[in-house]
Amino acid sequence: MQLTINHRTHYLYTDIVNYTIQQLRLTPQDGFGQRVRRWEIRVNGHLQRHDDAYGNAAHLLVLDTPHEEINILATGEVETGLDTPPAHDILPREIYLRATSLTDTDEALRKFASQFPLKHFGGQALDDMVHAIVEQVPYNRGITSVDTTAAEAFRSGHGVCQDHAHIFIACCRYLGIPARYVSGYLFTDDGSLMESHAWADAWLPSGWASFDISNRCRTNGVHIRLATGLDYRDACPVSGMRVGGGLETMTVGVHVDQLQSQQ
Repeated sequence: MQLTINHRTHYLYTDIVNYTIQQLRLTPQDGFGQRVRRWEIRVNGHLQRHDDAYGNAAHLLVLDTPHEEINILATGEVETGLDTPPAHDILPREIYLRATSLTDTDEALRKFASQFPLKHFGGQALDDMVHAIVEQVPYNRGITSVDTTAAEAFRSGHGVCQDHAHIFIACCRYLGIPARYVSGYLFTDDGSLMESHAWADAWLPSGWASFDISNRCRTNGVHIRLATGLDYRDACPVSGMRVGGGLETMTVGVHVDQLQSQQ
C-alpha cells in the first residue's frame, strides 16, 4: 500500500514559555515491510537529527526564545506490505527482557501470563494471549493515562492501545520472551483513527513478530512503524520539558490516507 501521513501536534500556553526542549520520534525508517518514499518534519524551532539508543531516528527540538505555542508537522509517504526485513538490532535482545515501571508484573498478571506457555504452543500461544488481553481489558478511552502501568490497566479492566501493548510486553517478559513497545500509525478505511497507534514486537524462533493487541491481529500492510523501546516512554512520538508557560493545551491530529494507483 502507498500511504500518506499527516501528523500535526499543536501546543498552546496561557503564559510565555522561556525555553522548550523536546525529543521527537516522528520519523519512520525502512524495514519491517515498509519503505519511506518521502518524509519531512516542520517546526517553529531548531531541529537536530540523531539516532537514539534503540536505533530510532529522532530529532531534538529546541526553542530558546520566548514563545506561546509550538507547531509540529510530520508528513510524508510510506509504502507498506513489502518483503523487507527488520533493521539490524542495535541492542542485545536480552535488553527486552528488562521490566520497567510501566511493564512490571504483579501476581494477577503473572497468573494470567502463565496460561500461555510458548514452549507448548509456539507463536499461537501469543496470538491466544492477544485475544485474551482484549477480553480482559476492553478498549475504553478516558480511563487510563500515559503513566498507567500494565498491572494497573489489567486490574482496572479498561485500557487503550498503549495499555494493551504494555500488558502484552509484561506477560511476554515474564514468560522469558523478549518484547518491545512500538509506536506508529494505522490506516483505517473510514479514517476513524485520528491519532498515533501502538503495538508490540515479540521475539520468536523465526525472529521478531509484531502484534497489534487492540485489533487482535498481527501487523500487516496498514501499519506504519515509527519507533521502538522498552515501553511508551522510550518510543512516544513527542516528549520533553519547558520553562514557564502556565497551563498547556495540546491538540493532535493524524490523517493516514491511501494513495490511489495511477492508471
